Amino acid sequence: MNTHKKETAKERILRTAVRLFYREGVRAVGIDRIIEESGVAKASFYRNFATKDDLVVAYLERCKEALMKPFEEAARRHPEAPLDQLYEVVDRMAERSEQPGYRGCPFLNTAVEFPDESHPSQRPIATYHQEMRRRLGEMAGQAGAKDPEALSAQLLMLYNGAMMSAYLERAAYIPEHFLRAAKRLIQQQI
Repeated sequence: MNTHKKETAKERILRTAVRLFYREGVRAVGIDRIIEESGVAKASFYRNFATKDDLVVAYLERCKEALMKPFEEAARRHPEAPLDQLYEVVDRMAERSEQPGYRGCPFLNTAVEFPDESHPSQRPIATYHQEMRRRLGEMAGQAGAKDPEALSAQLLMLYNGAMMSAYLERAAYIPEHFLRAAKRLIQQQI
């Protein structure tokens, strides 16, 4: 008996969109290409996503799930050691730029593509950044930071800059620079 659940059309569409949107940019990839590469019928696409904007929002939500996992994993691995959790999250942040096919932060990339504040992508972009700041702040506070809100804002600002630098500089980018700067910010607060 096969225990694996068959992938739904919606999941195939989303998986294809995540790959293409991240690799090539949201505006560069049309719905027809997503339909073709996901192997679904046009009607099936529109049953699952009424508009491309709906798919963009789903893409960003999927990216957020993936980018929040290090927080959960660090908490699970170091339940009684919030400082270790914070250091582990920072380590995972640094590792992102070393992944094959790295093309920057999907949220920053999408924000640049859709500068109109009323675009549907703006809400998940803002939610992601607020969640990152909140989680970093909670960890920093639990680790004994003097000003957890300032530390979380500084770490997020440093991270966003590092992710964009890693994309723009590619071969010349050194993740250790981000890591040392982030750890120095933490050490100044603890």
